[in-house]
Amino acid sequence: MKKLLLLLTATVFLLSCSPKKAVVSQKKNVDVAKYMNTINEANLSKNLHVVASDEMQGRNTGEEGQRKAGLYIIEQYKALGIKNPPGSTDYYQKVPSEFMKKGFSPRLGDSENIWAFIPGAEKPEEVVIISAHYDHIGMKNGEVFNGADDDGSGTVSLIEIAKAFAEAKKEGHAPKRSILFLHVTGEEHGLHGSRYYSENPLFPIKNTVADINIDMVGRRDTLSNHKENGKYVYVIGSDRLSSELHSINEEMNTKYVGLNLDYTFNARNDPNQFYFRSDHYNFAKKGIPSIFFFNGVHEDYHGPNDTADKIEYDLLTMRAKLAFTLAWELANRDNKIVVDKDGK
Repeated sequence: MKKLLLLLTATVFLLSCSPKKAVVSQKKNVDVAKYMNTINEANLSKNLHVVASDEMQGRNTGEEGQRKAGLYIIEQYKALGIKNPPGSTDYYQKVPSEFMKKGFSPRLGDSENIWAFIPGAEKPEEVVIISAHYDHIGMKNGEVFNGADDDGSGTVSLIEIAKAFAEAKKEGHAPKRSILFLHVTGEEHGLHGSRYYSENPLFPIKNTVADINIDMVGRRDTLSNHKENGKYVYVIGSDRLSSELHSINEEMNTKYVGLNLDYTFNARNDPNQFYFRSDHYNFAKKGIPSIFFFNGVHEDYHGPNDTADKIEYDLLTMRAKLAFTLAWELANRDNKIVVDKDGK
């Protein structure tokens, strides 16, 4: 009888535990690799052969080809059951032509950022942004500049990462924090789309946990060591604002992916200064910890031969998986990552 009483007491105690505690416990036991491995070469290739096709006319900002690519991107999110974020009317954040009249930009037509959203289950007001630009440089003398690597590779990576999160959510493992998948426009003409979002954010900057930016991740650069060992990715900016962002990325890579993390272009004195040349920088300027994944410059950079058949899909898959595992950890850890550096 005493044993029965103890058993009943224990059962009542377990049943009285809050759902929130149960979710936290469950999160810690999720098989992250299972969802990571839904990211695959076949889907990346299928989507990239559309996004970087001649039909998209090089996706120049504000032109018909870019709009076609945008519609295709939105179709993929709808098929995954991923909606536009709360507070928006659709999948577009309009970026007016007038805003993009700055610096070296030509006269551009009105354009749009594209956003999709998975709400957080426990801390929905805190948001992890994963970004990539979906514009390229259009056509010249009737020749299409397809931009498969720049940045079709990042564009399709976002879709695959979103698919992995959607699959986890379907099986009861929605992220604790919200995820905003942000395809920005106007990068090639001056980082306009990301600048527009950072100055007109849908969610408060103070609630933005980090930006994971993916720009050119489908090929290798011309360095000799990378020709022999292609399993690398350049990591830029991870240690500028948050020591935790840097260490977490290294931990996720060691645990799940196994790429060679190359910090060459993260050096403060590197002459290329890539830290200031992609969309993450507009988030970093606002004090948001930001990381930029990059494969470096190759012989087809901004040329007509940056085509989908040149992409190394096995390598693209590994890099997308790293971005996913980093986003997963940032979205599901107990506390927001610290901002403990000055950004320099």
